[in-house]
Amino acid sequence: MKNKYLSFFADGIMSGVLLCIGCAVSLSVDSKIVGAFLFSLGLFAIITFKFGLYTGKAGYMAMRPPSYIIEVILTILGNIAGSALGGGLLNLTKLGGKIYEHSAELIGTKTADSPLSAFVLAVFCGILMFTAVEGNKQSTEKGNFTGGLFIVVLPVMVFILCGFNHSIADLSYFFISRCAYAAEFVPYILIVILGNAVGCMAIPLIKKLSINKL
Repeated sequence: MKNKYLSFFADGIMSGVLLCIGCAVSLSVDSKIVGAFLFSLGLFAIITFKFGLYTGKAGYMAMRPPSYIIEVILTILGNIAGSALGGGLLNLTKLGGKIYEHSAELIGTKTADSPLSAFVLAVFCGILMFTAVEGNKQSTEKGNFTGGLFIVVLPVMVFILCGFNHSIADLSYFFISRCAYAAEFVPYILIVILGNAVGCMAIPLIKKLSINKL
């Protein structure tokens, strides 16, 4: 029998690797718009293969029993491990040598931000990620593949182009950067993880109080 807890962790690892690939391509291209578009492949693959991503599951904490938190914790631990694995492997390649300085600059900018700003930008990202995951789910249930594709791609492009903070993407950038600004990154990422959770739960919490349920 498959161990569900091990499965949550393993799925989380694969999601971390896939998102790391999205970060790598975003860092590799000159056009920010093209990079944002290609980044969305990571989330689309995660949703398609039903892997576990923290920002894909955190919103459902508002709708599930308290025991669901264990699944979310195992998922984010897997995401961290996957990001570290992906970033470490990339740094063994010529691509890693090309993009690590860019990612270090990005991490430097993010960690220099104020805690309030980092939190708010993470909340907005969480709102977009729940929109992508739940929107894709509802579109798929209706057989609307085109709508399911766009509802994943557009939120991802918006959060990348606006510079919103996505905890697992930022972890990927951190490991690609060879752990630049490590001392500053730890408090920063804790704030972003919390902000993502608040943003992810915003829509389901409001809908819970609404006549029109999800």
